[in-house]
Amino acid sequence: MRVITSVISFWGVVTLLSMFVSCSQPDVNQDDEIVYGPVEQTYQLPDVSGNIYYVSPDGNASAEGLELDQPTVIEKAFANVKSGDAIILRGGIYRTGNLTFNQGITMQPYRDEKPVLNGSLVADSWSQVEDGLWVTNWEKLFPAGTEDWWNRERNEKQTPMHRFNNDAVFIDGQFLQSAGSTDDVNEETFYVDYDDNKIYIGINPEGRTVEITAFKKAIYRTLHTVHGKEPDKKGPVISGITFTQYPDTMVHIGGVGLEIDQHGRDVMGTVFENCTFSNSFRIGLFAISDSLVMRNCHVANTNTEGVYIVASAGILLERNIFENNNIEQWTGFFPSSVKIFNQSHNAMVRENLIRNQPHSNGVWWDVGNDDGVFINNHVENVSQSGFFFEISQGAIVAGNVFENCGQSIFVLNSRDVKVYNNTIINSMVNFRRYDRGDKPGTFGWHVTTGPGVEERDNHVMVNNLMYMDESCDTLMLYTHQPDFMCERLPNPQFKELNNNVYVRNYKEGDGEKALMQWSPYPDEDCKTLLFTPDELNEFNGTLATGSEYIENIESPLFVDLKNKDFQLTPEFSNIGNPAPMPAKIVTLLDVEAGSKPFVGAVAP
Repeated sequence: MRVITSVISFWGVVTLLSMFVSCSQPDVNQDDEIVYGPVEQTYQLPDVSGNIYYVSPDGNASAEGLELDQPTVIEKAFANVKSGDAIILRGGIYRTGNLTFNQGITMQPYRDEKPVLNGSLVADSWSQVEDGLWVTNWEKLFPAGTEDWWNRERNEKQTPMHRFNNDAVFIDGQFLQSAGSTDDVNEETFYVDYDDNKIYIGINPEGRTVEITAFKKAIYRTLHTVHGKEPDKKGPVISGITFTQYPDTMVHIGGVGLEIDQHGRDVMGTVFENCTFSNSFRIGLFAISDSLVMRNCHVANTNTEGVYIVASAGILLERNIFENNNIEQWTGFFPSSVKIFNQSHNAMVRENLIRNQPHSNGVWWDVGNDDGVFINNHVENVSQSGFFFEISQGAIVAGNVFENCGQSIFVLNSRDVKVYNNTIINSMVNFRRYDRGDKPGTFGWHVTTGPGVEERDNHVMVNNLMYMDESCDTLMLYTHQPDFMCERLPNPQFKELNNNVYVRNYKEGDGEKALMQWSPYPDEDCKTLLFTPDELNEFNGTLATGSEYIENIESPLFVDLKNKDFQLTPEFSNIGNPAPMPAKIVTLLDVEAGSKPFVGAVAP
């Protein structure tokens, strides 16, 4: 982990984030090191204006739950709770789901106990069919299908249709993958016979805990009348809860529609702190909620998205861990560990650990979004894109470390993306544009909410440190547009591409490696390969000024790359020709005013 020497308040930087004044500051330990994910703590009873309801896994359904020693069941508490009330959960496993409410409630553990909402039931009645095959009857099934835009002809071979069903089986806590027939069942797969309501597994269940999904969602904060109460636009505050093993969206906040300019005003101020979302076969958290805060949570083993935020303003995601999305390895789909979608404004993603995504993207702003901020995150081992900004405008990407990603930064059909002082290791940067958006596309109108085709430019990339070792032979920077658009879009996507440092090691005998593909370029292909920043500067005298390219260094560039210390070694501490940062970047990165400029994410 990188060490951050101080924690600052950003409330004055992004106006909408002033709504978060009721939330605590991020957690740091005594050494000022960022603490990612849930923080162990003992909760005090919340100071609420209404009732406190106590619940436990073995609560008494006839009790009101108003006394600690007389807890009720969680289903009853959700039926009674209203804004200003709190639900206090005793520790243990609550095998329940579809808990629906429409009020601004508080939900947290009792002191340091560990409540878990689990969407499965234990399956303990099995019969052996033959060697290596066991069966049980199961009534709570969740057959489903793909979206209508999914290209079956192209993708079914890699993603068979049974993968889109939402049932899940866990053996000793480990999820299995679905199979298409009993012939394909083995110790790591299961098969569902939907005609006869039977589930088959290929491992002897004796002496093991076998769980099968039984509840569609954990909790749903609806916009509709429920339990005799009208919704009041207040989001819940939920802390210290684990949500696990649900077949669909585990936690759903707000509406479902995607109309133009439908922001999350119907549910405002939702907060999640120190929560865990794991083992969901669709989405961990779906939210349409303005002023949503998600802090020190852990989101892992999800499928289409870990966190999916739609049409919401003033979002803050900080100090979370996001990992291992697309657990069923869908192809032809567009998975992302975090997706911020459809006219979400002023979303800030800072100081998160985004890692281990072998089949997914990291954080993706997807279509029609404005003013994203992605700062001081650590992104590693993401097979696709660590940061993805598509058909949107206005983003700041600064102070991040990207390590071993297919693409560290992917900016597609967007404008006004400012990329400052990132450290990028064995990961390509990609800026691309084409003519999508000239007319409504596969997904209808929403493509038109982003910048028009002629507006996809004005990007800035300054003071970044890019390093590739011998194991990585891709381009370091890739810019692209189709050849048929060269006449239409003859000017670069970048306003500034200056004061960056490119360091590359490659094996003897491999020959010189191209540094970048540049487009638009005045030839029939609209592109060319460039080997040094000087070549770009010769072609365009306003770009690549102050940039430096270094080959085959013999001394370590970083103090301790293996242990995530990205400080530059003394030999390279004065590398490059860094430019002064704009005032807004200085404020966001908490750089002392007037300090010496530097390249990369970590100051010397």
